[in-house]
Amino acid sequence: MTELQEKIGYKFNNVELLKEALTHSSFANEQHKKLKCNERLEFLGDAVLSIVVSDYIFANCPTLPEGELTKLRASLVCEKSLHKFAKQLDLGKHLFLSHGERRSGGASRASILSDAFEAVIAAIYLDGGIEPARKHILKYVVPEIEHRKSISFKDYKTSLQEIIQKNPGEKLEYILVSSTGPDHDKHFKVEVHLNSNVIGRGGGKSKKEAEQQAAREAMELMGY
Repeated sequence: MTELQEKIGYKFNNVELLKEALTHSSFANEQHKKLKCNERLEFLGDAVLSIVVSDYIFANCPTLPEGELTKLRASLVCEKSLHKFAKQLDLGKHLFLSHGERRSGGASRASILSDAFEAVIAAIYLDGGIEPARKHILKYVVPEIEHRKSISFKDYKTSLQEIIQKNPGEKLEYILVSSTGPDHDKHFKVEVHLNSNVIGRGGGKSKKEAEQQAAREAMELMGY
């Protein structure tokens, strides 16, 4: 518990809250004791996460319309993102799982880790209030937003398309070269072709990101 509290950067007054947040239902059922699992904390943590993320992007993305804010929030609080945050915290090694669940890879399962991450948020909130919970959440969310800004908010694909369209008859095409890694941590490589010539290559954690990077390289090579 001490190691995890150091990673979180928050010392619990009631460490039982943290223990509950880390207790999967399989472990509680296996122990045949009146142990609380983390499902109720997960429910509360989901709400705290949503309000903190909503508040941050509303204040820091003033040009985004309501629809884009909704999409951004959804992408930040989805299972895929929370799984990524939980891995950064190395949460899996601290979970209380049944023997069967641990043997079957439960400590690295996206659904279990994302739920536990939300439960930890709730535990911090109940123990210390909204400010330490906010600090914990934003430690993971802000770098993710900044990374996405660098990729998404400058649309290299559109810019490249506009350049190529000045020359009628030219054909621009994005080719997926490879997709490697497990489902939760994929890496894509893409080439952008002008007619039959490769004019840019890019990589990223999504096909869209890889295409943007390929378009950016192509524009740089063309002097833009």
